[in-house]
Amino acid sequence: MLVNVLAAQRATLERKCAGLNAELARRSVEPSTLSLLGLVRHLADVERRWFRHVLAGQDAPARFSSAENPDGDFDGAEPAAVPAAWQAWREEVAFAESFVAGAPHLDIEGHDAWRGRVSLRWVLIHMIEEYARHNGHADLLRERIDGARGL
Repeated sequence: MLVNVLAAQRATLERKCAGLNAELARRSVEPSTLSLLGLVRHLADVERRWFRHVLAGQDAPARFSSAENPDGDFDGAEPAAVPAAWQAWREEVAFAESFVAGAPHLDIEGHDAWRGRVSLRWVLIHMIEEYARHNGHADLLRERIDGARGL
């Protein structure tokens, strides 16, 4: 059930961004740097952090943000970055899906510097929460860009 709900949340993000290209970088609620493209980049980093770094134990620094530039996922969301952002997001989702499919159970654990030991079950629930919150942002951003609602 958790995997299916997360897949639905990921699909919702794609639907909210469908049919847009350069418009994805549009910051619709100035002075905020929030944009649909920024959300895609942010969620690629979030997927990477939880599945590659925390659960798989890989040395996997964020793709778009860093300690020196913690808002790089949003601040670097320019129209030219659209193809790379989608590619990164799709790669991270594919890794996460493969990791989950290969996990023997939902109680496997990884270590998070902030939270300590976390289970795969906790990460899946957290990812659903993360996407749901940002999909709400995406609703508002998309409506401001072209009036589209209910995607």
